[in-house]
Amino acid sequence: MDTVTTYVGIDVAGQEHVVFIRPTGQAMTVANTPQGIDGLVATLSTLKPALVVLEATGGLETPLVWALYVAHLPVVIANPRQVRDFARASGVLAKTDRVDARVIAHFAEVMRPTPRPIPDEATQEAGALLARRRQVMEMITAEKNRLLRSIPGIQARIQEHIAWLEQEKEAIDSELTARLEQSSTWKAQEAQLRSVPGVGPQVARTLLMELPELGTLNRKQIAALVGVAPLNHDSGRRTGRRLVWGGRAVVRSTLYMAALAARRHNPVIKAFYERLIAQGKAKKCALTACMHKLLLILNAMMATGTLWQPPVRS
Repeated sequence: MDTVTTYVGIDVAGQEHVVFIRPTGQAMTVANTPQGIDGLVATLSTLKPALVVLEATGGLETPLVWALYVAHLPVVIANPRQVRDFARASGVLAKTDRVDARVIAHFAEVMRPTPRPIPDEATQEAGALLARRRQVMEMITAEKNRLLRSIPGIQARIQEHIAWLEQEKEAIDSELTARLEQSSTWKAQEAQLRSVPGVGPQVARTLLMELPELGTLNRKQIAALVGVAPLNHDSGRRTGRRLVWGGRAVVRSTLYMAALAARRHNPVIKAFYERLIAQGKAKKCALTACMHKLLLILNAMMATGTLWQPPVRS
């Protein structure tokens, strides 16, 4: 008897997960508890699916994803917008948990996204710390904005909270540094990335935690994965602007900050940016192109295990 290749879609929620399996049409609902997750992982391990896909939900998916990783199941965290676009293209307009699970399973079977490498526990913990640092930085920015609009009687409270958040950020930075120092692999990889002018400690750490595929994919694949590959927007004889979208927003925003620094301090990126501006490119488009070029440089360095080599002046 031929083995049926199965694809699993999971709609993640706070209380329960709805699961749909193609092509058998089997559906189930499991509680979002350790026992429920363990039971689901056991069932899927027996099925040996080709792919398990679920959407990013801001952290609700983390326990389930980690359990799937540990069981060596091929799991992909999909961009919710891509799944919704796929649903609309398939004519599915309704939105319920069961419908969403069925759509995600169909998306898995048709699109077949590539599973991410399985992170070890240390990488998982460091990634969570990095995510917490981003949250703290967002809160600091929000509180500083409130400080400008607040009455004098409230300002002291806001300033006190900002001071506490700054201490929390410093504590997280210290722990991240300690974790990197404990890992010879991370330490070497961070040194590689930071050898590039424009790449600072937070950029390097974000790339290590959020883009473990760096150095393992080719140029087109890594650009598409991050979301910096220019996409055509043409119709008939009209040639539209090339756009970038999708991919990993956290990595893309980090690359943007790195490109801002690199256009001033990295001789290769600076010359590239100035050449594009001289050709009449808009500054935003030129900066996006710099993000793309910087990513390809970093990907090539990680693939070959080399440090940044400054250009030789003739």
